[in-house]
Amino acid sequence: MPRTVKCGLIQASHACSTDEKLETIREANLAKHMELIEGAGREGVQILCMQEIFTGPYFCAEQSPRWYDAVEAIPDGPTTRLMQQVARKYEMAIVVPLYEEDGAGIYYNTAAVIDADGSYLGKYRKNHIPHCAPGFWEKFYFRPGNLGYPVFKTRYADVGVYICYDRHFPEGARELGLNGAEIVFNPSATVAGLSEYLWRLEQPAHAVANAFFVGAINRVGYEDPWRIGEFYGQSYFCNPRGQVVAEAKRDRDELVTSELDLDQIREVRNVWQFYRDRRPETYVGIPRP
Repeated sequence: MPRTVKCGLIQASHACSTDEKLETIREANLAKHMELIEGAGREGVQILCMQEIFTGPYFCAEQSPRWYDAVEAIPDGPTTRLMQQVARKYEMAIVVPLYEEDGAGIYYNTAAVIDADGSYLGKYRKNHIPHCAPGFWEKFYFRPGNLGYPVFKTRYADVGVYICYDRHFPEGARELGLNGAEIVFNPSATVAGLSEYLWRLEQPAHAVANAFFVGAINRVGYEDPWRIGEFYGQSYFCNPRGQVVAEAKRDRDELVTSELDLDQIREVRNVWQFYRDRRPETYVGIPRP
Protein backbone atom coordinates (compact mmCIF):
# COMPACT_ATOMS: atom_id res chain seq x y z
CA MET A 1 0.00 0.00 0.00
CA PRO A 2 1.47 3.40 -0.96
CA ARG A 3 2.81 5.52 1.89
CA THR A 4 2.26 9.19 1.14
CA VAL A 5 2.58 11.76 3.90
CA LYS A 6 1.55 15.41 3.68
CA CYS A 7 4.21 17.48 5.42
CA GLY A 8 4.53 21.19 6.12
CA LEU A 9 7.20 23.76 6.94
CA ILE A 10 6.55 27.19 8.46
CA GLN A 11 8.83 30.16 7.86
CA ALA A 12 8.12 33.57 9.38
CA SER A 13 9.57 36.94 10.25
CA HIS A 14 10.01 37.99 13.87
CA ALA A 15 6.72 39.29 15.24
CA CYS A 16 7.60 42.35 17.37
CA SER A 17 10.33 44.62 18.69
CA THR A 18 13.16 42.85 20.47
CA ASP A 19 12.92 45.59 23.13
CA GLU A 20 9.65 44.13 24.41
CA LYS A 21 9.50 41.96 27.51
CA LEU A 22 10.53 38.39 26.83
CA GLU A 23 7.07 37.07 27.62
CA THR A 24 5.56 39.56 25.16
CA ILE A 25 8.03 38.42 22.50
CA ARG A 26 7.16 34.77 23.04
CA GLU A 27 3.40 35.45 22.97
CA ALA A 28 3.68 37.58 19.80
CA ASN A 29 5.64 34.94 17.92
CA LEU A 30 3.36 32.18 19.12
CA ALA A 31 0.31 34.14 17.97
CA LYS A 32 1.84 34.67 14.52
CA HIS A 33 2.79 31.03 14.17
CA MET A 34 -0.50 29.74 15.52
CA GLU A 35 -2.32 31.20 12.52
CA LEU A 36 -0.04 29.22 10.21
CA ILE A 37 -0.10 26.11 12.40
CA GLU A 38 -3.90 26.11 12.51
CA GLY A 39 -3.89 26.62 8.74
CA ALA A 40 -1.65 23.58 8.37
CA GLY A 41 -4.05 21.55 10.47
CA ARG A 42 -7.03 22.61 8.38
CA GLU A 43 -5.14 21.70 5.20
CA GLY A 44 -4.57 18.18 6.47
CA VAL A 45 -0.83 18.44 7.10
CA GLN A 46 0.28 15.28 8.91
CA ILE A 47 3.79 16.31 10.00
CA LEU A 48 4.76 19.95 10.60
CA CYS A 49 7.98 21.74 11.56
CA MET A 50 8.74 25.37 12.45
CA GLN A 51 12.01 27.32 12.19
CA GLU A 52 14.86 27.28 14.71
CA ILE A 53 13.80 28.72 18.13
CA PHE A 54 10.54 29.87 16.58
CA THR A 55 9.22 31.65 19.69
CA GLY A 56 11.71 34.52 19.42
CA PRO A 57 14.25 36.34 17.30
CA TYR A 58 17.65 34.92 16.47
CA PHE A 59 19.13 36.49 19.61
CA CYS A 60 22.52 34.84 19.08
CA ALA A 61 23.36 37.96 17.05
CA GLU A 62 24.47 39.43 20.39
CA GLN A 63 25.90 38.10 23.64
CA SER A 64 23.54 39.18 26.42
CA PRO A 65 22.45 37.28 29.55
CA ARG A 66 19.01 38.80 29.06
CA TRP A 67 18.11 36.01 26.64
CA TYR A 68 18.83 33.28 29.18
CA ASP A 69 15.37 34.02 30.55
CA ALA A 70 13.82 33.04 27.20
CA VAL A 71 14.32 29.35 28.03
CA GLU A 72 11.55 26.92 28.87
CA ALA A 73 11.35 23.32 29.94
CA ILE A 74 10.71 20.44 27.55
CA PRO A 75 8.27 18.72 27.75
CA ASP A 76 6.77 20.50 30.77
CA GLY A 77 6.98 24.05 29.41
CA PRO A 78 4.05 26.04 28.03
CA THR A 79 4.91 25.81 24.33
CA THR A 80 5.32 22.04 24.26
CA ARG A 81 2.03 21.63 26.15
CA LEU A 82 0.26 23.98 23.71
CA MET A 83 1.62 22.06 20.70
CA GLN A 84 0.43 18.80 22.25
CA GLN A 85 -3.10 20.23 22.28
CA VAL A 86 -2.81 21.32 18.66
CA ALA A 87 -1.41 17.93 17.64
CA ARG A 88 -4.38 16.15 19.21
CA LYS A 89 -6.86 18.56 17.63
CA TYR A 90 -5.60 18.02 14.08
CA GLU A 91 -4.01 14.56 14.43
CA MET A 92 -0.78 16.21 13.27
CA ALA A 93 2.73 15.32 14.40
CA ILE A 94 4.74 18.48 15.17
CA VAL A 95 8.46 19.25 15.46
CA VAL A 96 8.80 22.16 17.92
CA PRO A 97 12.19 23.99 17.96
CA LEU A 98 12.75 25.79 21.30
CA TYR A 99 15.38 27.24 23.64
CA GLU A 100 15.44 24.59 26.35
CA GLU A 101 16.29 24.79 30.04
CA ASP A 102 17.55 21.51 31.55
CA GLY A 103 18.45 22.99 34.91
CA ALA A 104 19.85 26.26 36.23
CA GLY A 105 22.35 27.56 33.67
CA ILE A 106 22.07 24.43 31.49
CA TYR A 107 20.55 25.44 28.17
CA TYR A 108 20.21 23.73 24.79
CA ASN A 109 19.01 24.50 21.27
CA THR A 110 16.37 21.80 21.07
CA ALA A 111 13.42 20.46 19.10
CA ALA A 112 10.62 18.55 20.83
CA VAL A 113 8.80 15.95 18.74
CA ILE A 114 5.08 15.39 19.36
CA ASP A 115 3.03 12.62 17.78
CA ALA A 116 -0.38 12.96 16.16
CA ASP A 117 -2.18 11.91 19.35
CA GLY A 118 -0.44 14.66 21.33
CA SER A 119 2.02 12.34 23.02
CA TYR A 120 5.56 13.61 23.60
CA LEU A 121 8.02 11.33 21.78
CA GLY A 122 11.28 12.95 22.81
CA LYS A 123 13.70 15.66 21.76
CA TYR A 124 16.80 16.35 19.72
CA ARG A 125 19.46 18.74 20.98
CA LYS A 126 21.61 20.58 18.44
CA ASN A 127 25.01 18.92 18.44
CA HIS A 128 27.17 21.37 16.48
CA ILE A 129 27.29 24.84 18.03
CA PRO A 130 28.85 27.71 16.01
CA HIS A 131 30.61 30.69 17.53
CA CYS A 132 31.74 33.06 14.85
CA ALA A 133 31.33 36.49 13.30
CA PRO A 134 29.18 38.04 12.11
CA GLY A 135 26.62 37.52 14.83
CA PHE A 136 26.49 33.77 15.43
CA TRP A 137 27.51 33.65 19.08
CA GLU A 138 25.78 30.41 19.96
CA LYS A 139 28.26 28.99 22.47
CA PHE A 140 27.25 31.88 24.74
CA TYR A 141 23.73 30.39 24.92
CA PHE A 142 23.83 26.66 24.20
CA ARG A 143 25.61 23.57 25.42
CA PRO A 144 26.35 20.99 22.70
CA GLY A 145 23.70 18.31 22.42
CA ASN A 146 24.08 15.11 24.43
CA LEU A 147 21.26 12.94 23.07
CA GLY A 148 22.90 11.65 19.90
CA TYR A 149 20.85 11.40 16.70
CA PRO A 150 17.48 9.92 17.68
CA VAL A 151 14.75 8.97 15.22
CA PHE A 152 11.15 9.34 16.33
CA LYS A 153 8.44 6.94 15.20
CA THR A 154 5.46 9.18 14.54
CA ARG A 155 2.13 7.82 13.35
CA TYR A 156 3.00 8.75 9.77
CA ALA A 157 6.78 8.39 9.34
CA ASP A 158 10.09 7.93 11.13
CA VAL A 159 11.41 11.44 11.71
CA GLY A 160 14.85 12.84 12.50
CA VAL A 161 15.91 16.41 13.33
CA TYR A 162 19.13 18.22 12.43
CA ILE A 163 19.25 21.90 13.52
CA CYS A 164 20.76 24.69 11.37
CA TYR A 165 24.58 24.52 11.68
CA ASP A 166 24.34 20.74 12.04
CA ARG A 167 23.70 20.56 8.30
CA HIS A 168 27.37 21.39 7.59
CA PHE A 169 28.37 18.03 9.10
CA PRO A 170 27.56 14.90 7.06
CA GLU A 171 28.37 12.50 9.90
CA GLY A 172 25.20 13.22 11.88
CA ALA A 173 23.04 13.03 8.78
CA ARG A 174 24.48 9.57 8.11
CA GLU A 175 23.68 8.52 11.68
CA LEU A 176 20.10 9.65 11.20
CA GLY A 177 19.91 7.54 8.06
CA LEU A 178 21.42 4.53 9.79
CA ASN A 179 18.94 5.00 12.64
CA GLY A 180 16.05 4.71 10.18
CA ALA A 181 15.02 8.29 9.46
CA GLU A 182 12.62 8.64 6.53
CA ILE A 183 12.24 12.43 6.82
CA VAL A 184 14.83 14.75 8.39
CA PHE A 185 13.76 18.27 9.37
CA ASN A 186 16.41 21.01 9.51
CA PRO A 187 15.02 24.11 11.28
CA SER A 188 17.45 26.96 10.66
CA ALA A 189 18.33 30.63 10.94
CA THR A 190 20.72 31.53 8.14
CA VAL A 191 21.41 34.78 6.29
CA ALA A 192 22.24 35.87 2.78
CA GLY A 193 25.88 36.51 1.99
CA LEU A 194 27.15 33.90 4.41
CA SER A 195 25.92 30.45 3.45
CA GLU A 196 23.08 31.03 1.01
CA TYR A 197 24.98 29.27 -1.77
CA LEU A 198 25.14 26.18 0.46
CA TRP A 199 21.41 26.24 1.22
CA ARG A 200 20.56 24.43 -2.01
CA LEU A 201 23.60 22.12 -1.90
CA GLU A 202 23.97 20.54 1.52
CA GLN A 203 20.48 19.31 2.36
CA PRO A 204 19.90 17.73 -1.08
CA ALA A 205 23.34 16.14 -0.73
CA HIS A 206 22.32 14.63 2.61
CA ALA A 207 19.09 13.41 1.01
CA VAL A 208 20.99 11.71 -1.81
CA ALA A 209 23.75 10.22 0.35
CA ASN A 210 21.24 8.78 2.81
CA ALA A 211 18.15 8.26 0.64
CA PHE A 212 15.72 10.13 2.86
CA PHE A 213 13.53 13.21 2.50
CA VAL A 214 14.68 16.56 3.92
CA GLY A 215 12.57 19.51 5.04
CA ALA A 216 14.76 22.64 5.34
CA ILE A 217 13.29 25.68 7.12
CA ASN A 218 14.71 29.22 7.30
CA ARG A 219 13.24 32.34 8.88
CA VAL A 220 12.40 35.54 6.97
CA GLY A 221 13.50 39.18 6.92
CA TYR A 222 15.84 41.43 8.90
CA GLU A 223 15.88 41.43 12.71
CA ASP A 224 16.60 44.69 14.51
CA PRO A 225 18.64 45.98 16.13
CA TRP A 226 21.29 43.54 14.92
CA ARG A 227 20.60 43.30 11.17
CA ILE A 228 23.32 40.68 10.69
CA GLY A 229 21.83 39.96 7.27
CA GLU A 230 18.64 38.92 5.53
CA PHE A 231 17.02 35.71 6.65
CA TYR A 232 16.03 34.66 3.18
CA GLY A 233 13.31 32.07 3.70
CA GLN A 234 13.23 29.66 0.75
CA SER A 235 12.21 26.75 2.95
CA TYR A 236 11.87 23.58 0.91
CA PHE A 237 11.41 19.84 0.72
CA CYS A 238 13.70 17.62 -1.30
CA ASN A 239 13.30 13.95 -2.10
CA PRO A 240 15.82 11.06 -1.86
CA ARG A 241 17.07 11.94 -5.35
CA GLY A 242 18.01 15.42 -4.12
CA GLN A 243 15.25 17.10 -6.15
CA VAL A 244 13.45 20.08 -4.62
CA VAL A 245 9.74 19.23 -4.73
CA ALA A 246 8.24 22.28 -2.96
CA GLU A 247 9.70 25.65 -1.98
CA ALA A 248 8.55 28.79 -0.15
CA LYS A 249 9.24 32.36 -1.25
CA ARG A 250 12.20 34.38 -0.07
CA ASP A 251 10.50 37.26 1.66
CA ARG A 252 7.19 36.30 3.24
CA ASP A 253 5.60 34.34 6.05
CA GLU A 254 4.51 31.09 4.53
CA LEU A 255 3.42 27.52 5.03
CA VAL A 256 4.92 25.28 2.35
CA THR A 257 3.51 21.77 1.99
CA SER A 258 4.34 18.68 -0.01
CA GLU A 259 3.03 15.15 -0.42
CA LEU A 260 6.04 12.92 0.25
CA ASP A 261 5.94 9.45 -1.25
CA LEU A 262 7.90 7.37 1.24
CA ASP A 263 8.04 4.44 -1.18
CA GLN A 264 10.66 6.46 -3.07
CA ILE A 265 13.13 5.64 -0.29
CA ARG A 266 13.15 1.93 -1.14
CA GLU A 267 13.18 2.69 -4.87
CA VAL A 268 16.24 4.91 -4.57
CA ARG A 269 18.08 2.60 -2.18
CA ASN A 270 17.57 -0.28 -4.59
CA VAL A 271 19.34 1.75 -7.28
CA TRP A 272 22.03 3.47 -5.23
CA GLN A 273 23.24 0.83 -2.79
CA PHE A 274 25.13 3.22 -0.53
CA TYR A 275 24.12 1.36 2.64
CA ARG A 276 25.20 -1.98 1.20
CA ASP A 277 28.51 -0.63 -0.05
CA ARG A 278 29.53 1.36 3.03
CA ARG A 279 32.93 0.45 4.51
CA PRO A 280 32.72 1.63 8.14
CA GLU A 281 35.76 -0.46 9.09
CA THR A 282 37.85 1.78 6.81
CA TYR A 283 36.66 5.09 8.29
CA VAL A 284 38.93 4.87 11.32
CA GLY A 285 40.05 8.49 11.00
CA ILE A 286 36.59 10.03 11.42
CA PRO A 287 36.44 9.86 15.25
CA ARG A 288 39.95 11.38 15.52
CA PRO A 289 39.87 14.89 17.12
